Amino acid sequence: MAGVTDLPFRMIARSFGCEFAFTEMISARALVYSNKSTKEMLATGPADRPLGVQFVGNDPDMLREAIDLLGGYGHDILDLNAACPVSKVTSKGEGSGLLKDPHKLKGLLKVMVDNSKKPVTVKIRAGWDRESVNATEVALHAQDAGIKALFIHGRTREQGYSGKVDYQVISEVKEALAIPVIASGDALSPVLIKKLFDETGCDGVAIARGSFGNPWIFRETVEYLNSGTIPPRPPLDEITATIISHLDLCVKHYGEATGVIIFRKLFAWYTKGIHGSKHLKSKAFLAKTKEQMTTTINELSAEKKEP
Repeated sequence: MAGVTDLPFRMIARSFGCEFAFTEMISARALVYSNKSTKEMLATGPADRPLGVQFVGNDPDMLREAIDLLGGYGHDILDLNAACPVSKVTSKGEGSGLLKDPHKLKGLLKVMVDNSKKPVTVKIRAGWDRESVNATEVALHAQDAGIKALFIHGRTREQGYSGKVDYQVISEVKEALAIPVIASGDALSPVLIKKLFDETGCDGVAIARGSFGNPWIFRETVEYLNSGTIPPRPPLDEITATIISHLDLCVKHYGEATGVIIFRKLFAWYTKGIHGSKHLKSKAFLAKTKEQMTTTINELSAEKKEP
C-alpha cells in the first residue's frame, strides 16, 4: 500500500500476527534512476520477514534493471502491481491500466520470471470497468508467464474502493488457475475475511485497509478462523501503548520532525471510533515533536479514566 506499509507499519503489524508483508509499491523506473525516496522505501531488517517487494511499471527493460538492482535484497517474493486504480499510475499504462492488455502484462511477467531469483506474483483487479471484467483471461495469461501465485481485488478499476466486491469473479479465477489465488477487497474484519474464504474458495486473503489503525485484526482473524470466536477489542491501555510504540518506530526510522508529521494520519486511524478522541486529532495534527504527540496520545487514557 503506497504511503502506508513502510517499515514501522510492517513491524507493528507483524507484532500482532501478520505473517507476510509487502513493501510500499516501488516504481521500477524510479529505482533504476536512483530516486532517493524510492530507495528509502526498501528499508528492512532481519525481523521483517518474509517480505515481498511490489513493483509498478510497464517497461520490460526497466523491470529487468530494477530486478538486477535488488541484488541480495532480503525479499522472498517479487510482485507486479496490475491493480492500482490511481489515475497518475493508470494514465501511464501502469497499475490496473495493464488490465486493458493481457498480452502485454504476460510479457512483462515473463521478463520478471526469467530475471528474478525469487518467485514472481501479480496483483490484478476484476477488470478495468463493468464492461470489461476480464480477470480470468488476465489470470490465465499471467499463469502462463510462470508466476507462482496471483492476488486479486474483487473490484474493477472504475469502482476504486467503492461499491461491492465481486466474490464470483474471484471464485472463477480460483477455479481457472492451478496456482494459489489470494483474495483482496473489503477484508475489514474477521467476519468479512472469513466470508472471502467461504465464498471464493481462495487460498489466502490479503488484509490492506482493514489494518489501518487496527493491527489487532491479524490476531483477531487467526482466533476467529480457528475457534469461531471474535476476541474482544483490546483495552484502551493496550491501544495507547501500541500507538506510542508505532510513534517511536516512526521517529527512529525517519527522524523526529518527519516521523511526527507522518504519524499524524496514523493517529487519526488509531483513534477512529474512540469516544472523546475527536478534539485530540486536532492537537495531533499540530504536534511537531515526539513529546507533544506522546502527550496527546496519553490523553486518550486520561480522558477515559475521568468520571
